[in-house]
Amino acid sequence: MASATIPARITMPAEARRGEIIEIRVLVRHAMERGLDAPGLRPVPRRIIHTFRASYGNEEVMRMELSPGIAANPYIAFTTVATETGEFVFEWLEDGDVTYERRQTLTVA
Repeated sequence: MASATIPARITMPAEARRGEIIEIRVLVRHAMERGLDAPGLRPVPRRIIHTFRASYGNEEVMRMELSPGIAANPYIAFTTVATETGEFVFEWLEDGDVTYERRQTLTVA
């Protein structure tokens, strides 16, 4: 499985109090390729994000299955509880066994 970075706008607090509910918003820019081509041209490999995962510490806090009808650049918003200082890992899984990853740290006081 190949891993790569992807342009994404991640909006979340840098700091929170223990037990506080925080909102996380993620907008990813992805060059989706549906695999369809103009008549008379060769088909191209399909490149569609099919799964989004977010982990906090070592625990998965959000998973979403995506389909081609959702959007090329999906926007996802969710909440979680701040429990400890740790790293959020955001992953987008694409057809062809490619995983895109971004990381962001939350400091809990």
